[in-house]
Amino acid sequence: MKRKEILRELKRLLLIILGSLITAFNINTFVKSANIIPGGFSGLALLIQHIVNKFFNVNIPYSALTWTLNAIPIYIGFRFIGKRFTFYSVVMIVLSGILVDFVPGLSLTNDVLLCAIFGGIIDAVSIYCCLMADSSSGGTDFISIYISERTGKSAWNYILAGNCCVLLTAGIFLGWNAALYSIIFQYVTTQGLNFLYKKYKKTTLLIVTDKAQEIYKIINQKTHHDGTIFKGKGCYQGAEHEILYSVVSSSESGKLEKEIREADPEAFINVLESKEIIGRFFKRTND
Repeated sequence: MKRKEILRELKRLLLIILGSLITAFNINTFVKSANIIPGGFSGLALLIQHIVNKFFNVNIPYSALTWTLNAIPIYIGFRFIGKRFTFYSVVMIVLSGILVDFVPGLSLTNDVLLCAIFGGIIDAVSIYCCLMADSSSGGTDFISIYISERTGKSAWNYILAGNCCVLLTAGIFLGWNAALYSIIFQYVTTQGLNFLYKKYKKTTLLIVTDKAQEIYKIINQKTHHDGTIFKGKGCYQGAEHEILYSVVSSSESGKLEKEIREADPEAFINVLESKEIIGRFFKRTND
């Protein structure tokens, strides 16, 4: 393995460890103190833990529940998504489960709304660490990716339906305040991820330049995305230029804009948010 690859894998591992620590801190500091139920299998594990403890006076370790619930999704990940991607996800699941059971939380506030808001923000950061490591926090992430890649359709509605069932159960057994505050928690997490993680968002670049081929090579080498070159004529001076059209991931556009400006300081770049792309679009596969 080359030095660059070793450093990349080390970076992934450090991000996973950081994400696990943040997850454990969040659950033990904000989530448990306010009886909030996060989305996904972590929320289901906490709900089962609450119910069993409340009605049977038995305390099941969080790690045992989350590992059991993730068994089938992990198999799906290894079988259909990517072995290295799933391996790092398993590290996240195992490590965060252990840390939740053994790392004590802090007593910062008893205000449930504050716990829901700040817990949601911290949850988004922990998930972002996993995504930056090209892994996941497990559970519904595996199922969502599997359904999306097999069918070409978003699995969000299925995941939303599952979370609604969990929250409905939480409302029945833990009280509706807990369920309603959990909705706030999940909403804040979703919005936080939308702000932090832009891999799945698309950006359209319209570049007016005299160095279209040179700029196209930069885009293709950096992102593996293609482009289309048009001929154009300026209305003011009547000068002829080339217009390069390309669609890239929003997470890539910032770096590209800098390199395009270096290649052609006179380039005119229009950056547009793409709501939907229909047709072939390069997508990196999970390793």
